[in-house]
Amino acid sequence: MQQTYTVPEGIRRLRADKALAHAYPEHSRTALQRAFDAGHVTIAGTPIKRDHAVAGGTVIEFSFPDVLPTELKAADIPLDVLFEDKHMLAVNKASGMVVHPGAATGEDTLVHALLGHCADTLSGIGGVERPGIVHRLDKETTGVIVVAKTDKAHRALADQFASRTLTKEYVALVAGVPPLLSGTIERAISRHPTHRHRMTIGEGGKPAKTTWERVEAYGLIGALLRCRIFTGRTHQIRVHLKSLGFPILGDSLYGWKPDERMAKQPERIMLHAEHLVLTHPISGKVLDLRAPLPKDFLATIKVLEKAAAASAKQKSLRSKAALKNPKSQTAGLAPYIREKQ
Repeated sequence: MQQTYTVPEGIRRLRADKALAHAYPEHSRTALQRAFDAGHVTIAGTPIKRDHAVAGGTVIEFSFPDVLPTELKAADIPLDVLFEDKHMLAVNKASGMVVHPGAATGEDTLVHALLGHCADTLSGIGGVERPGIVHRLDKETTGVIVVAKTDKAHRALADQFASRTLTKEYVALVAGVPPLLSGTIERAISRHPTHRHRMTIGEGGKPAKTTWERVEAYGLIGALLRCRIFTGRTHQIRVHLKSLGFPILGDSLYGWKPDERMAKQPERIMLHAEHLVLTHPISGKVLDLRAPLPKDFLATIKVLEKAAAASAKQKSLRSKAALKNPKSQTAGLAPYIREKQ
C-alpha cells in the first residue's frame, strides 16, 4: 500500500531514512531499508536512496515490498515460559536446543518451537530464519532468553543489549577453585587464528568484560561461580574463565578434562543464564527474569559435593594414620638427621 509522508516544516536537512524511521516507529529499520533497496521510496516519482537529504515540505511516497513467508515449519515443542505478553516473551532454554536454524540443524530449534507457540506473532526483524530472536545462547547453555513479538519491541530490546543497560548474570561450575573470592576480567576476545570454531584472548580482539564471584567451593575439585557480563562476545565467559585457569566443567573446547575424583562426568558445558534484568520494551517497567537451575546442573553439584567429602575423608584418614605412626612423619628426614649427627 502506497503511503505519503510530508517532512515537517522547520527541518532544514535530514536523511530520508531517518525521517521515515522517526515518523513511523512501528516499522523496523530493516523494513525501511528493504523499501529503499527495492526502489519503493520516491520523491516526485523518482526513487531515492537512504541517505538522500530532505527538508521541510518535501513529500515522500513509499511502500513496503512483500515479505516472503518463512519456509520454516512450526513445531510442537514444549517451552518453559518465564514471562509473556503481547509484546515479548522470556523462555528458560533447555540444554541441547539450538536457538536458530542453520545448515546442520533439524526442525527442533528454538525458532521452530516459537513458531508453534506464538503462531504469526513474532517480530520479522531477524529475517525468515530468526523471527523474534534478539540475542542468543550457545546450544548447551541453559537459561533466560528473550524473544520479541513486534518490531517495536524488537528494536527496544536490541537497543538495550547494544547499549549494555541491562543486567546479565550466569552461573558456572568450574574445574579447580579460584583463590580469590571475586575478580574482574577485561581481556579482548577474537576468533582463533587457526581453529575458527574457537575464540581466544589476544590483541586486536573486541573489548570484553566479565566480573565473577565465588559462591561455593567443593574442596579443591571445583567451584560454583556467578558471572556478570558487560559485553556480549561469542563464548565470552568460557574464554575468560579458561584464561584464569578454571575452565567450565564439560567444556573440552576450552581446556576441561575429566576428573577421576568425580563419580560422573558432566555431559554438557555447565553454564546457565540464571538472571536477566531489563526494561519492558513498551511499558518501561523493570523485568527481573530468573531461571531456576536445571536438573543436570544440580546433579553435578551433588557429584562435586560427594567428591569433595570423599577427598576430605581420605585426607583426614591420612592425617590420623600419620599421628598413630610418628616414625612415618620423620622417615623422610632420616638422611638429614644422620648427616647432622
